Amino acid sequence: MIETLALTKIFPDKKRGPVRALDQVSFRCEPGKIFGLLGVNGAGKTTCLRLLATLLQPTGGTAKVAGFDIVAEPEKVRAHIGFLSTATALYGRLTAAEMVSYFGKLHGMDGALLRQRLDSLFDTLGMNEFRDRRCDKLSTGMKQKVSIARTLIHDPAVMIFDEPTIGLDVLTARTVIHFIRDCKARGKTVIYSTHVMSEVEKLCDAIAIIHGGKILAEGSLEELRQRSGLRDLEDIFVQIVEGKP
Repeated sequence: MIETLALTKIFPDKKRGPVRALDQVSFRCEPGKIFGLLGVNGAGKTTCLRLLATLLQPTGGTAKVAGFDIVAEPEKVRAHIGFLSTATALYGRLTAAEMVSYFGKLHGMDGALLRQRLDSLFDTLGMNEFRDRRCDKLSTGMKQKVSIARTLIHDPAVMIFDEPTIGLDVLTARTVIHFIRDCKARGKTVIYSTHVMSEVEKLCDAIAIIHGGKILAEGSLEELRQRSGLRDLEDIFVQIVEGKP
């Protein structure tokens, strides 16, 4: 489970003064559910996910991920999550298999367990054709698949996806979407950040609309439709963000 309580992050800025990137954000994300964080670029989505992944420390508030506090127990949080951002940041001289295997070993995996998990991920994500190809020779879509596999090699209970389909072709994006659905089916806790309305409609059990660092609305798609009186998610989003009935 992911549970945030008044999570706040303020960045210092000499020119503009303090920038409140995240402001008193509270929500819950349950196992076996996909929680969508929907917002435009700069809304606070990535800051929120980086706080949950313990890459940043909050200015105020806190959160628990898989039962561990992000401030008091960051190492335990990191052991129980898979965090995927838009930056693949792969080491070009390693092959796809070597890259994923390396991250498995960082998580204490070895031997038959590591080989079994690696083979399973490569089958699921359709990566066997470039298994032994160096990362600097891979396409954007292939690199994203390697990044997904290395993120999930230790089979974490909590999955954090930060706009994972950006820049991908249609077929690769579909593979990623199907894989995220599979995570849900296996009882994982999934939080999914995006600004793509169609992905939210396809994937998310609950949606939080974030803007200016604040959660403006939260609920299932049907609940948001009932409150707004609108059917189209894009119309609902614009109504909430602009504050117009």
